[in-house]
Amino acid sequence: MAEKRFTNEHEWIEVEDGIATVGISVYAQEQLGDVVYVELPDVGKAFVAGDQMAVVESVKAASEVYAPVDGTVAEVNDALNTTPEKVNEDGEGDGWFVKLSDIDAGAISGLMDVAAYKAYLEGID
Repeated sequence: MAEKRFTNEHEWIEVEDGIATVGISVYAQEQLGDVVYVELPDVGKAFVAGDQMAVVESVKAASEVYAPVDGTVAEVNDALNTTPEKVNEDGEGDGWFVKLSDIDAGAISGLMDVAAYKAYLEGID
């Protein structure tokens, strides 16, 4: 199983067989509260790390989801269109947002691993 990495903006990324799955962390979805809508990008759209890739709306706020690395959208999680609550139920699993191809694999090693992200969160609280 691939190792999950995290960004300062609370996105997670996990690469398997050259495809990166991206979503938001448990911390991010807890901060948002109940997710009511997710706006996903079109398949085939290319992003540079840091680009706004998706929008997630909750009962509390709307928040942007940023591309953690360069890549092209290979697949979106269409289930979120009808069941956005999957982000709350399993944000780091079935609540993923997009799968990216053509990724910059080298950039992933620069993101935080689970231990570093946990330490980062402790610094926020």
